[in-house]
Order: sequence, then C-alpha cells, then structure tokens
Amino acid sequence: MVVGISFFVLFSSTLSLAFLISKWFSKSQTKNVPKGSLGYPIIGETLSFLKAQRQDKGGSDWLEERISKYGPVFKTSLMGSPTVFVIGQAGNKFILASPDDVLSAKKPITLKKIFGRQSLVELTGHRFKFVKGEMLKFLKPECLQNYVKRMDELVNASLVRELTENETMVVVVFMKKLSYNLSCNILFDIKDEHTREAMFVDFTLAFKAIHSLPINFPGTTFWRGQRARARIVDRMIPIMNKRREELSKGVLSSTNDMLSGLLALRDENHQPLPDDLITDNFIFLLVASHDTSATLMSLMIWKLSREPEVYKRVLEEQMEIIKQREGTEERLTWEEIQKMKYTWRVAQELMRMIPPLFGSFRKALKDSSYQGYDIPKGWQVYWAAYGTHMNDDIFENPQKFDPSRFENPTKPIPPYSYLPFGAGIHYCIGNEFARIETLITIHNFVKLYEWSQVNPEEPITRQPMPYPSMGLPIKIKPRSIMS
Repeated sequence: MVVGISFFVLFSSTLSLAFLISKWFSKSQTKNVPKGSLGYPIIGETLSFLKAQRQDKGGSDWLEERISKYGPVFKTSLMGSPTVFVIGQAGNKFILASPDDVLSAKKPITLKKIFGRQSLVELTGHRFKFVKGEMLKFLKPECLQNYVKRMDELVNASLVRELTENETMVVVVFMKKLSYNLSCNILFDIKDEHTREAMFVDFTLAFKAIHSLPINFPGTTFWRGQRARARIVDRMIPIMNKRREELSKGVLSSTNDMLSGLLALRDENHQPLPDDLITDNFIFLLVASHDTSATLMSLMIWKLSREPEVYKRVLEEQMEIIKQREGTEERLTWEEIQKMKYTWRVAQELMRMIPPLFGSFRKALKDSSYQGYDIPKGWQVYWAAYGTHMNDDIFENPQKFDPSRFENPTKPIPPYSYLPFGAGIHYCIGNEFARIETLITIHNFVKLYEWSQVNPEEPITRQPMPYPSMGLPIKIKPRSIMS
C-alpha cells in the first residue's frame, strides 16, 4: 500500500512537472521572443553559465558565443527561469531605467530565499523609497566623514593582528573578514566578537547559495545556504530585542547606527517595521557590502603586485599624504581620503575590466518588448557589464589597463556604459562606503608593508564574484623605510 501511494505521488508529480514544462515552452513559442536556447527543463543553461564564470575569462566567452550566434538580444534559462539577455548601452538603459512596475528588481528564487522577501531588492513603490531613505541616512557624506577614523583604526588593528607572527597572508580570506567586520562594527554596531564570528561562517554559506541551483535537498549548496540564513536570523532576534530596549530607555539614539535607525522607524500608520523586514535587509546589506568590497580590495592587492609602475604611483600618493599631515594626527581624515585620486582611478579601471558584478537580473512584471522582441511577463531580464565595459567604441583599447582614462577622458563616458555599481533607482546605495573602505585599506597596506605574490600567474575566476583563483597568497613584510 505504501509503495503504491509513493508511486502514485511520484507519477502525479511527474505529470504535473511535465505539464508545467510544456506550458512554459508553448507560452514562449506563441510570442516573438528572442532567439536562443532555454537548455534543459528547470536547469536551463545555469550549469554552463556558472562553469564559464569560473574559467579564466570569467564568463565573457559564454556571452560572446551566444552573441555571435543569436545577436546582442538572446534568450536562455538561468536559476530556474527563462531569461532574456540584453547587451549594450541601449539595453542597459532599457533595463535599468525601466520603472519597477515593468521590470522589477525582484531576483531569482535563490537570491529571494537568501535575501528575503522584504529586502531592498524585492521592495517596490512607497515601501522601497521609505526603507531606502532610512538606510541612506547612514551612507550620506556627513556620516561617511565620521566613519573614516574608526575605519582606519579597525583596518590598522586587523592588519597588525594578522601579521604580527605571520610572513604570509591569504588576501581574499583576510579581505572578506575585514570588510564584514567593518560593516558589522560601523553600520550595525555589532561588536561582540563571538557573535560576529558565528554569523560570518553562516554568511559565507548563504552567499554561496545565491548563485547555486535552486534545489532544496539536504546536502545541496542551496539547502545549506537556507539553513545558514535561518541561523543568522536566530542570532539577530535577541540583538534586535536588546537594541529596542536600549532605544526605549534612551541609552541609544536612532542615529547611532543603521540597525537602530530601522528599529526606531515608524511607517505611515505609526507602526514599527516588522522583524522580517529588518532581518532581511540586514542580511542583504551584509552580503552586498562585505563581499563586493572584499572583491575590489583583493583585486587591488593582486594588481599592485603585478604592475610595478602602478604600485609606485600609488605608493608615492599615499606617502605624500602622510608627509603633508599636520601636527601629530596619526589617523586618516576625510580630507586626506579626497586626495587619493590616482589610487581610486586604479580601482575604477579595475572595476571596468573586472566588474564586481558580471551583471544583474530584473523580472518582467508585465509583457514588454525591446527592439521588436517580446519579453513575456514572468521572465527574467539580464544586463551584463561586459557589453559596454569592454566595448572599444566606448573605451579606447579596452584590453589595456589604463587608470588615466578616468582622469581627464577625451570624451565623456556615455550614461549606462560604466556600471560597477549598477544604475537607476537601484544604484548601489553603498558605493561611497565601498570607496572609502577600499582607499583606507590600500593606504594601510602600502604604508605598512611590502608584498609579492606566491603564485605570480594566479588567474581571476568568478565564484561568483571575481577573485584570484587560489585566494591570493602573498609574502609580506613590514616596510623598512617610511618617508
């Protein structure tokens, strides 16, 4: 009897799945959707897409193959959903400038499950603007100025602690932990080391699940990521309850940090925000802030190891800042950060050639069209930075690493062409935080240490962020001469 019931359930499920798949394919065939391949049912071309990103070219060859075969607008299927790729400046504008009720920032199921249904990338309309506005209060210039000294102290202390007894460092591991700790300390005022360490392990598992197959079966990456997310939420609830108590007693102000600000916020009905909205956005911001920044900082160390002339100019700029420092001030200031112009141009050029995000998804909330092709409601749309970042009509000799192209460009960079932080209403709200974090970290590295790569030929692969494939082990020693 049990075997019979099990067989019936399996048979019914198979028929249902077959029906959904046939409906999925037939719906696309009734419209003038772009050319391309949806790959295998459910899985689509996800495996080949993820595999290509782990190769030396970071996915650009996967993209080029399909562009040459189908053109700059083509269909595929990623992360369990049919997807239209739109490549180029006009395509970027179409996607990123579209209103939320046409192309929403709603993400694939893997991102939704990890970030949560009420994270900033899932919210729309008034709720989106309301929550985003509160977050931006802690990322505006006057707040960022106040973060500089604390950031500098934390970065310096982390480097000294890491290298007191070590002559080698695995840069990617260090940068991920550093960036995570900076966000926890400064944006959320979570200072308990045990709590941070436990959540860091779970954030690592959760991040891996974002770009995995959406198979929620014990042992899969997606399954482990969801369990890790649940543990993060379990740790956050008592922190939030204690913070609420401190706010009610006047021990803390709502301006103390972003978590306190969200907890103190009241909506249009004078009601506090629900706990799941706060935990969803805590997870979203920690993932968004710490892994993207860690990518850029790791790539900076990688590039400076390989380009002696670039390294020399960065070193000269940083040492000149120290030389001009007045009085006995030992910590960086906001004014000094603004003087790091060449160092930031190096970062800008790195993000052009190796953007932190390969691209990003939007979801069609209603039927729409682009260049004569239909985009059915419910399909995903994807823009890729590669389509403009490496376009020689926009960036002359794009394969050449040339920071000067961001100094005094002979022609302005067209809108929607340089997209390391996205564009439109969903432009990365933490871009300035990331800039300051990167500049402070590189300042401390070049001021205090000299280093060389253990593996000089180490390539970059996407995992899904672009990192040196071996974690960038370096030999490092204190700088012998400070001048």
